[in-house]
Amino acid sequence: MAEMIQLDHPGSDVADAEAFLLEALQILLDEGVRKGTDATQKVCEWKEPEELRELLGLELRDHGESRQSLLRRCRLVLRYSVKTGHPRFFNQLFSGLDLFALTGRFITETLNTSQATYEIAPVFVLMEEVLLAKLREMVGWSDGDGIFAPGGRWSPRSWRRRSRGRKPSGTTVLGAFDPLGAIADICQRHNLWLHVDAAWGGSALLSGKHRHLLDGIERADSVAWNPHKMLTVGQQCSAFLLRDSSGLLQRCHGTGATYLFQRDKFYDVTYDTGDKTPQCGRRVDCLKLWLLWKAIGTQGLARRVERAFAFTRYLAEEMKRRDGFRLVLEPEFINLCFWFVPPSLRGREDDPQYWSKLGKVAPVIKERMMKKGSMLVGYQPHGPHVNFFRQVVTNPVVTRADLDFFLDEIERLGEDLGGTPHPPPHPEPSSDP
Repeated sequence: MAEMIQLDHPGSDVADAEAFLLEALQILLDEGVRKGTDATQKVCEWKEPEELRELLGLELRDHGESRQSLLRRCRLVLRYSVKTGHPRFFNQLFSGLDLFALTGRFITETLNTSQATYEIAPVFVLMEEVLLAKLREMVGWSDGDGIFAPGGRWSPRSWRRRSRGRKPSGTTVLGAFDPLGAIADICQRHNLWLHVDAAWGGSALLSGKHRHLLDGIERADSVAWNPHKMLTVGQQCSAFLLRDSSGLLQRCHGTGATYLFQRDKFYDVTYDTGDKTPQCGRRVDCLKLWLLWKAIGTQGLARRVERAFAFTRYLAEEMKRRDGFRLVLEPEFINLCFWFVPPSLRGREDDPQYWSKLGKVAPVIKERMMKKGSMLVGYQPHGPHVNFFRQVVTNPVVTRADLDFFLDEIERLGEDLGGTPHPPPHPEPSSDP
């Protein structure tokens, strides 16, 4: 006989749920905040996937687990997560695609009001390489439909050559700022839509010292900006700034579904923004930015930007004083791209195998730092360049001591790749639970 569903009592225990939330919050504070920002703790505690599966108990069961069992799971998840707020986490934070900010539909299509159909309009986009393939597939772009910034800085002189059927390309790896004023001149002359991907660099506008890097951005038709990156607003927080005031987003994305968006509501329906976005509903990202801005003010945000620039400048100058560090290019932004050259390769640039050997150094050092848990920094090849490290620091709790540790640790982890092993003079971070 089927089990009778009881409707006379609540289907969940509210008191138990409240107790769970209070205890889970304490775990979050202990593991995520206190230990997650403590330089004496590991940035990550490496476990193989199968080991993690066993530790976390990932299988789903017919019957639920106790509150204490779930809390243990929460503690383990936090313990084995990468501590992105750690002062020795030197990776660029990335939280995945934001369709609202990055979909190409609203920058490649304009509504033909006389025929009530969409027609493709020319578009000029400065785009991130990692998004290019996905964006092209999503909006059906063919080669040459958009003009993308090549590696490093885009040159206005090359735009005609690059628009003639060449495969678009772009990058945020090197951290260069494009001459937006000159690009805007071209767009205005040829009636092109100018979209600027200012996901990282847009925050420089908050600093009177660095905002000149974005001169001309005020002429863009649209701008994408991620405050969760350089300003370290809680993830995810993305903004799409649009000059158009004709309701373009709603005309491109709106379906007017009456079960969601009734036009005869008693309040101003322009506040129903869901019909402007591809995914219909959105989290209140702006609340996170508003709270931070209210807490530290415009000057506080500017200091965060300027501190990030100062981190990069300090490290770049220190690298020039140390053997074994080689800059890929002089940093213009907060991206610090460099190779570590172990002793066996120093002075051997004429060796035909020099670059292929150097390209294997960064992956080994990255593996060692992850398994040791001492810090995290990303690496990648780029164009003709073999694997190099790309260090990005925005965390406001980072100090000079952390930056010095970064340089020392790269040397320790890579020294024996080319000579005598170099024992670490400092104790390894704690892995105590």
